[in-house]
Amino acid sequence: MTTQREKPWLMRTYSGHSSAKASNTLFRTNLAKGQTGLSVAFDLPTQTGYDADSPLARGEVGKVGVPIAHIGDMDQLFDQIPLDQMNTSMTINATAPWLLAMYIGLAEKRGIDAKLLSGTTQNDIIKEYLSRGTYIYPPVPSMRMIADTINYTVKHVPKWNPTNICSYHLQEAGATPVQELAYALCTATTVLDRVMASGAISAAEFTPVVERISFFVNAGIRFIEETCKMRAFGEMWDELTRTRYQVSDPKARRFRYGVQVNSLGLTEPQPENNVQRIVLEMLAVVLSKNARARAVQLPAWNEAMGLPRPWDQQWALRMQQVMAFETDLLEYGDIFDGSPVIAAKVAELIAGAKAEIANVEAQGGMIAAIESGYIKRELVTSHMKRLRAIESGELKIIGVNSFTETAESPLMAGNDGGIMKVDPAAEREQIERLQAHRAQRNQADVDAALRALTDAAKGTDNIMPSSIRCAHAGVTTGEWGDTLRAVFGEFRPPTGIDISASAEPKGKANQVASLRARVAETGKTLGRPLKLLVGKPGLDGHSNGAEQIAVKARDIGFEVVYDGIRLTPQQIAQAAEEEGVHMVGISILSGSHMELVESVLQEMKARDLGQVPVIVGGIIPQEDADRLLASGVRAVYTPKDFDMNAIMCDMVNVIRRQYGLEPQGELVPAG
Repeated sequence: MTTQREKPWLMRTYSGHSSAKASNTLFRTNLAKGQTGLSVAFDLPTQTGYDADSPLARGEVGKVGVPIAHIGDMDQLFDQIPLDQMNTSMTINATAPWLLAMYIGLAEKRGIDAKLLSGTTQNDIIKEYLSRGTYIYPPVPSMRMIADTINYTVKHVPKWNPTNICSYHLQEAGATPVQELAYALCTATTVLDRVMASGAISAAEFTPVVERISFFVNAGIRFIEETCKMRAFGEMWDELTRTRYQVSDPKARRFRYGVQVNSLGLTEPQPENNVQRIVLEMLAVVLSKNARARAVQLPAWNEAMGLPRPWDQQWALRMQQVMAFETDLLEYGDIFDGSPVIAAKVAELIAGAKAEIANVEAQGGMIAAIESGYIKRELVTSHMKRLRAIESGELKIIGVNSFTETAESPLMAGNDGGIMKVDPAAEREQIERLQAHRAQRNQADVDAALRALTDAAKGTDNIMPSSIRCAHAGVTTGEWGDTLRAVFGEFRPPTGIDISASAEPKGKANQVASLRARVAETGKTLGRPLKLLVGKPGLDGHSNGAEQIAVKARDIGFEVVYDGIRLTPQQIAQAAEEEGVHMVGISILSGSHMELVESVLQEMKARDLGQVPVIVGGIIPQEDADRLLASGVRAVYTPKDFDMNAIMCDMVNVIRRQYGLEPQGELVPAG
């Protein structure tokens, strides 16, 4: 039986690049095409609290999002966009209080009551420690700032979602559905417990806090299982908020979530296959009415290769619109209610998630489980098992490890190679605008605002009022970030690579034995065991690939040096010198590979390490790969290179050639 047609979910595209002006043009273009909300991507310096002219920001400005240094940039970003009528989602975490402060400050500057603002700051620092890497401060002060934003917004910006518990990146880092459920709900309780412990909101007034907590999830290709995961989320959240926080209003206990479907499964080979993957993954979060997403944003078909163009984003938006307006999806109740298959799978996921929640609690809670490395090790292990399944063919990826025969894709034709490239001048122009801003502001106001921020951080005052004052005074992102670094310090969580490699897939055991023999024999010939340094220069925090290379290399006999993310080229070169490595492997997924690899090569030559071979991995277009090889890089690996044994074989041969030894033949599968 049909029912009254429901209103569609909020439709977004995740966008922002180059500059506030360019991003504003993109926003207004997308809104004119029928997008109903904004999802702002910020560049890595903005996410990690640096200004564009910081040495750490070199090569990263405007690459994976928009650079926002001060309230003037925020004003330009939302030019001609009415803040009191727009639902704005900001993918921002460590600097979330600051970006929210600038957004509120801009509303005040425009004469808009902050009570009318609606939207979301992701503001989930816990998953940053585990997956995406845009953390700055240690857990205790980070959780304090999250509590401050919640306490402030509930009272002063009541339509805002101050924290968006984000399991999306947990799945990208390898989490199974059970782990995604468990770790997201543990994060939510950690946040709510911290707010309750702050004493700023009484238990009797706690329902609005729970009601404003939202989630941002991932939907993979196994869309029946993913649908069940969303129904499990709803059931578990309802039970948790009712029993743990005594929320009696069923509406306030509703599991509210937005989604971006899985990017981990998008492929560089045969990228046209990504279109149907994206549509099928969207089904998981729209088919079940009682577990339907409140907001959906879809990646573009070409995100495994680089930045999508405006046309690519339009295509992703049209997928949503066809689903919402052309199909009869929104005319029916929940089509899964009463299904014994669905009910059994939901129950299985809930039981597994509760068991893993108990494991986290046994560690002392979510923060303790992060500091001990427990959860990071679990994620690295799960991701490793997925890669092993792809290598063996047990997990089939069309165009990658099965049905690889293909005609040339017409989507890749054209001079741009099917992706958008950020103008290199964007970084220089952002620096020039930043310096002009500093020159024209009132420095006395800036100094006074930063002193107030320091006082709030050292004391117990809520961080938001002083941050809003900083926004009005013209304080920059780097100044806000550095002021709090001086008070709170910085944090480096465990890397998670201290795990045992899983059993090799069927047919691969002989390959691994051969690899171990080659590594041992090469090291013996060179006089000591082979040593590999895995480095992540710049601000890119996506460390999944680097971690898997480190685990695999150690498993076949390399000594591995890996100190985590966010290293300078100088630190990488210095570590290569001090550790006496035979090879340096660089991982960069932010698009800044040309600038950062060049800096690493220069630093190594300055230390007389030009003979140490450098290899590079990341999302790297072929044109850039050719340039890197011409500059002295010995090998380049991209998402199409999924066979870890083949990569390891290639690495050993690069070392052998470099040191005057004959390369050894290809690996032969076990008979």
